[in-house]
Amino acid sequence: MSPETQHAETPVRNEHSRGRRLASWQEHHGWSAAASLRRLAARPLGSLLTIAVMGLALALPLAFYLLLGNVQKLGDALGQNQAISVFLKPDQAAQQAQLLAKELGGRPELAAVTIKSPQQGMDELAKMQGFSGAVQTLGDNPLPYVLQLQPRSDASAAALAQLVTDVRTMRSVDLVQDSGQWRQRLEALLGVGNRIVLILASLLALAALLVVGNTVRVDIASRSEEIGVLLLVGAGKAFVRRPYLYAGIWYGLFSGILAALLAVSIEFALAEPVARLSHAYDGQLHVGGLPPWLLLAVPLVAALLGWLGARLVSAWQLRKAA
Repeated sequence: MSPETQHAETPVRNEHSRGRRLASWQEHHGWSAAASLRRLAARPLGSLLTIAVMGLALALPLAFYLLLGNVQKLGDALGQNQAISVFLKPDQAAQQAQLLAKELGGRPELAAVTIKSPQQGMDELAKMQGFSGAVQTLGDNPLPYVLQLQPRSDASAAALAQLVTDVRTMRSVDLVQDSGQWRQRLEALLGVGNRIVLILASLLALAALLVVGNTVRVDIASRSEEIGVLLLVGAGKAFVRRPYLYAGIWYGLFSGILAALLAVSIEFALAEPVARLSHAYDGQLHVGGLPPWLLLAVPLVAALLGWLGARLVSAWQLRKAA
């Protein structure tokens, strides 16, 4: 064989060798995934207990997140976004009220500005029990024009407080009625709740990681002799730990699915009492569930946590075995 022919065949052999290694690597990944799943099925009670513990741990922050989101919606129904009433001075006419409404309508904190005329205010007062007779005895209408400022749902309490301060300094304004203290308290409460959910999710994610790590550690310890033989005959550490990594992935994936199912079950369990509560508020209370993207992300994140826990523990155990 000529040197030119040998030189031409070398890249072909290298490419064929890489193809075989890739096929072998893929085959071992498939075998590891199936073997680890069979090991979980071989001890159903222990596997189910591990998955149940992890699933409950991951479902808790989902439940708190659901509760927190609906507390905010309840706050909206109870008056978090209650309109700010701006009473103009008695000498302000309809034209001044319209100009001020147009000016305030450009504020980014507000969703709408409506004008209530003195006659509309008088009509509302006449409908109230005990005031109809007194209204009839009045000669001139003493009520001023009133602007109803409807805040945006995403407006912060600080921005609305600044808005109220600005409106109170206007020359045509006599009085401003605002539930700003309620908004500030609720926003502070929701801020604390969000931080609690974040801390709780971090702690329970760490707990799930430790549960998987301990389970894999026990599994590796029970197969220490088998692992020692594999290392003696030349098996690489990546080859040895691969089934345990897939075991961590399976634990995380199944526990994430369980956590998502538990969260959906909580939503269904709350559906009837929430419907009664919404009816009590004339349908103003709209309670939502967890977003679909979050329910889909939980099993994936849990599988990643399971892989990470198995990766850390298996690397440490195999260093000891070596």
